[in-house]
Amino acid sequence: MGRRLTVVQLLPALASGGVERSTIEIAQALVRAGHRAIVVSKGGRLVPMLEAAGGEHITLDIGAKSLATLTRVGALRKAIADVDPDIVHVRSRLPAWLGRFALRGMPAAKRPHWMTTVHGLNSPSRYSAVMVSGERVICVSRTVRDYVLHHYPKTDPSKLRVIPRGIDIADFPRREGIDRAAREVMAKQYPALAGEGPLLLLPGRGTRLKGHADALALLSHLRNQGIDARLWMPGAREPGREAYVAELEAEAGQTGCADALAITAPTFDIAQAYTMSDVVLQLSRKPETFGRTVIEALSVGVPVVGWAHGGAGELLEELQPEGAVPAFDIDRLTRHVMTMLRQPPVPPATMPYTLQAMQDATLAVYNELA
Repeated sequence: MGRRLTVVQLLPALASGGVERSTIEIAQALVRAGHRAIVVSKGGRLVPMLEAAGGEHITLDIGAKSLATLTRVGALRKAIADVDPDIVHVRSRLPAWLGRFALRGMPAAKRPHWMTTVHGLNSPSRYSAVMVSGERVICVSRTVRDYVLHHYPKTDPSKLRVIPRGIDIADFPRREGIDRAAREVMAKQYPALAGEGPLLLLPGRGTRLKGHADALALLSHLRNQGIDARLWMPGAREPGREAYVAELEAEAGQTGCADALAITAPTFDIAQAYTMSDVVLQLSRKPETFGRTVIEALSVGVPVVGWAHGGAGELLEELQPEGAVPAFDIDRLTRHVMTMLRQPPVPPATMPYTLQAMQDATLAVYNELA
C-alpha cells in the first residue's frame, strides 16, 4: 500500500439506492486498504452500515433542492478543511455544485483533488455538466461514457474511466436447477404463482419506466400460446403507487391474466427469487446506466431477456446475446422467451462484474490522483 489516503464522498443521503450502495462499498474498500473513508450527507438508515465498516459520517444536508441548501457551502468547506482530505469524490449534481463552491473558497495549496462518478443519464444541461468536471470521471458503463462524450464533447476522453458496478458473487451463488420447493412456499403466500408452468420475474420499483406493461403484454401472448406462464413483479407494490398497481391489475383482468400475476412489495431475498424463476425480465423503457438485475440473475444461472438498449442491453450483448431484444418489440420478446423456455441458454461460466473488481478499480483511480 502507498501512503494513507483520506477520501470524502459527497451525496444527498444514505437512505437506499444504487448510488448509496456504491458509496458504502467504496468506503468499505478504503478502510480495508488502510485508508480513511468519510461520507457527507443528510444521513439515513445506511449510516450504521457505513460506521460498522469503519467509515465516518458527517451529517450535512447538501442535497435538498432548496435555496437554503446554498447557505451550507461554508459549513461544507469547513467540514472538508477539518478532515484535510486528499480527494473529494461526488456522485450527485447538487452536492457536486456545493462541493465545487466549497473548494473554490479554499487556498489552492490546501485544495483536495476533485473526482466525480456519473451514475445516471441526466438531461444534458449546464447544471448536469458539473458531473463531468472531475479531474477523473468514473462512468458506470460504456453507455454512460458514450453519453458523456456525445452530450459534452469538450470533455477530455483521457480523464474518463469506465468502472462498471459489480456484485458480491457469494450473495448470488449458481443454482443447481430451478428451486421448485421455494416456489411452492412462495405460492402459499401468492397463489397466482402456483402451478407447473414457467415463472417470469420482473423486479423493479412501481413506475412505468420499469416496463411492467410490456411484461403483462408478454404474459398475455404466452398464455394465448397455451403456455401456463406466471408473472411475479416484486417491488412494484409500494406506498404511493396504489393507482399504478390498480391500473396494472385492471390491464391483467382485461387480458385474462389476473390469476397468473403477483404484484408484491420488494422481496427481502431477491437471490432466492431468482433461483425459483425460469426467466428474468429487464424491460426498462428508459435506457439504464448499468442493469444490476442482469448480472445478479446470470450469476445465479437464470436466463435473462431484456430490451437491447442502455447498460442492460450492453450487458446482455456481452454475457447472453440470446436475451437481447430490439426495444419494445413485444412479438420478438415473446419469441425469445419461448425459445429460452424450450432450451435455456448456458449461463456465463464466470461473472466478470464483481464487487471486488469495482472496488479495486476505483481505488486505483484514487491512487492515480493522489
